[in-house]
Amino acid sequence: MFRARCIRSRLPLLLAMGVFAAMGRGRAAPVLMPQPMDYHQRGGTLALTGGMKVEWQGAHPTVLDRAVVRFAARLTALSGWNAVPDGSPGLILRITCRNPDPDWLTIHMREHYRLRTGPQGVTLVADGPAGVLRGLSTLLQLVEPRDTGAVLSGAVVDDSPRFAWRGLLVDVSRHFMSVTALERQMDMMELTKLNVLHLHLSDGQGFRVESRLFPRLQQVAGAGGYYTRQQVRALVGYAADRGIRIVPEFDAPGHSYALLRAYPQYAAQPVTTPMDPRRVVRAALDPSNPQTYVFLAQLYHEMAGLFPDAYFHVGGDEVRPDEWTANPKISAFMKQHGYADAPALQAAFTQRIQAMLAQAGKVMMGWDELIQAPVPASIVIEPWRGSRYTAQATAAGHPVVVSAGYYLDLLLPAQEHYRVDPLDPQGNGLPPDQVAQAHASFLDAFALDPTARMTPAQDRRVMGAEAALWTEIVTEDMLDSRLWPRSAALAERFWSPASVRDADSLAMRLPVVQAELEKLGNHATLDRQRMMDRLAPHATAPLATLLSVVSPVRNYALNHVFGPGRIPPTETPQTLDRVADIATPDSFAAAAFMRDVQAYLAGRRDLAATLRVRLELWRDNDGRLRQAARVDTALDEALPASALLAQLAQAGLDALENAHTGWQPRARDVLATARAQFAASQSILAVRTMPQPAGDLLQAVTPGIAALVAAARPGG
Repeated sequence: MFRARCIRSRLPLLLAMGVFAAMGRGRAAPVLMPQPMDYHQRGGTLALTGGMKVEWQGAHPTVLDRAVVRFAARLTALSGWNAVPDGSPGLILRITCRNPDPDWLTIHMREHYRLRTGPQGVTLVADGPAGVLRGLSTLLQLVEPRDTGAVLSGAVVDDSPRFAWRGLLVDVSRHFMSVTALERQMDMMELTKLNVLHLHLSDGQGFRVESRLFPRLQQVAGAGGYYTRQQVRALVGYAADRGIRIVPEFDAPGHSYALLRAYPQYAAQPVTTPMDPRRVVRAALDPSNPQTYVFLAQLYHEMAGLFPDAYFHVGGDEVRPDEWTANPKISAFMKQHGYADAPALQAAFTQRIQAMLAQAGKVMMGWDELIQAPVPASIVIEPWRGSRYTAQATAAGHPVVVSAGYYLDLLLPAQEHYRVDPLDPQGNGLPPDQVAQAHASFLDAFALDPTARMTPAQDRRVMGAEAALWTEIVTEDMLDSRLWPRSAALAERFWSPASVRDADSLAMRLPVVQAELEKLGNHATLDRQRMMDRLAPHATAPLATLLSVVSPVRNYALNHVFGPGRIPPTETPQTLDRVADIATPDSFAAAAFMRDVQAYLAGRRDLAATLRVRLELWRDNDGRLRQAARVDTALDEALPASALLAQLAQAGLDALENAHTGWQPRARDVLATARAQFAASQSILAVRTMPQPAGDLLQAVTPGIAALVAAARPGG
């Protein structure tokens, strides 16, 4: 049973990009994310002074020595205390690792731990090395900065994960990400207890791993960057030190354009160079060519040797049937062998790939399209299109890792993803209306199927889930802010008990957790600042004010791949340097504003002054931004959003004052405009049919303004 007390923000006033971001008023408990299975706050704290002494019992692999060195450095960064593990009195850290864990770095590794902190020091008892790592991450969140110096909060924790597979997928094919950037994400994963890094290493845009057997893969298909064999081994080692497994994905038979540019003899349809943007998402391997399987067997065997994890992802998604049926040779092959359609042919392809991976000692993974025809039940299925596929795959006996509901490139705020549970459609005890709300943004391509039902046996086949970031419109400068803090929210969804569902608690804790992650190496704010400096060097302050309370359009509207705002693909990809590219899905400033509005309307009239200050700032910022745009013309497309923010802020001020007549119709009109803009990207279906707001920006303060306007009495 989960017993954590109510959690409130411990920051007095967090400033994000120069603007109010969170309004904390003290705390009842440390801010923990993921929330532990069982947590008790206990009296007493330990002042962080002197040195740090570590006492070991039980198993003591060298990976734990390196973990303690990282812990000490992070403790120093959070507390300002020089936490050198020199053995002198101060903080005594007693660590017992009960078992060296023969299942270390597998799906079965032991992550359970018990943690006790207080004036006498820290006792951490773990079932295996992974449990020690998870306990140290929790211990860092018990650090309490105070005016007189940092202290360690007293607590008793008994904790283990709900799901064994807690993953983060990063697409490095569409945009290559450096080794340093990936290492930084793994540091954040360790801190939030995620344990699988799924690297999407090949797709239409690039093949990202050096091959000795097929060097044209890096020479032709590695444009933009690739990882050398040495770098891959270093990444795997870096991950292992943090209790993280790396699962590679090399997509086949579809999403193979880059690979086929290097080796066009295996293509189902002719592949031309230079890159044909119309073919990037369509090109597929030829399953009727015996040499295709010889090529894949050699390639996969080589790649399997670089990635030691038991699981090997082969994609299998979005194969266009006409890539095969429009080829007379493949059509004849299908007829000769009795394959009624493309899914049947793909099933045969899948079975051959599964057999070759089994010979290499690997468990095959693939996307949910693989179950369109019968395939071996040992294949792990990753449902991405909706919960109905989780139900179908588990009913067919497949182990499952869920990514449906967790696509971060949809640019939904953290709470939208957080509401979705890996074991939906049941919703894990949520009332039916809340289940529907949880999936409101997934009513088309990413749909909840209310008719699907899963048995307890099917539930047990769900190994876990992954947050996924596809990078068609994500550069390395955007990586940290697109992943965090939303990945921290999903780390909690995957680790914590199913009963941990409080979205209001999440909203209060998320700014605190993100601030801590940034102290420990996350680059989200730094990278946004760099992007602002490049885009508008004369206007970073008013631009930061606007960006603090707007968010980008959702559900692939920003990609401009369909709908009224569609941009035809070109050989040169779009430049990702617009204001909307810098904007983030979560606005801490808008969330804090909404909380204060609710408190004000509930009787906290002393909050009127701080509400007024923020509203005046947002209203007057429009003039400053327009003045700056005369020099930094890249801001021009954001000016309509700036004007709408000023109008919303004025409506809020009018509602606070409510001193004259005539303001309410104008307020209702401006709110209608803001709401219509949200509706235009509420779902992928909406994006396909509705024009998006100028600048692709949404007004995150809309709910708070609407609450003020609704509460104002007509006529003052």
